[in-house]
Amino acid sequence: MPKSTLTPSDAPGKKETKSVAPKRSLTPRRRAREYALQGVYQSLVVRRAGSLPNSAAIAKQLAEDPAFKRCQLDLFEGIFQGVVERSDELEAIITPALDRPINELSPVEHAALLIGAYELAADLSVPYKVAINEAVELAKTFGGTDGHKYVNGVLDLLAQSLRSAEVTAG
Repeated sequence: MPKSTLTPSDAPGKKETKSVAPKRSLTPRRRAREYALQGVYQSLVVRRAGSLPNSAAIAKQLAEDPAFKRCQLDLFEGIFQGVVERSDELEAIITPALDRPINELSPVEHAALLIGAYELAADLSVPYKVAINEAVELAKTFGGTDGHKYVNGVLDLLAQSLRSAEVTAG
């Protein structure tokens, strides 16, 4: 939570402090993952409500955001479509590493885990440490207080089975 700004009249004898928001690195790749998380989140919420998500409509709605043009489009499309198309397979990969039923995860943690699992399982061009770190950063940015720790632990377990040679090599 940002600190409130104090003015000299509010606190005599005290220096003025500025509100400090955490600085985020929004590279085109990070931005693409953030939009993918938002799309996967929407898809999960619609699915949990008992409807079928329309991934084309979700992607179109996300693309209407003016900042969307600054994301790496091919990465967004690859992650978003890959997760949506393979969500059942990805959930089957994730479930053994969970300590609770998958439907009890917050939608943000669930979406971050799906994205991390997708990159670990399907995109070998992304180093496993990067896949884990990016999913953890998504959970930190959009999730609850300690959700990123849970995402980190689960994806670390998945990396050991999905990328064992890479993990062993360091």
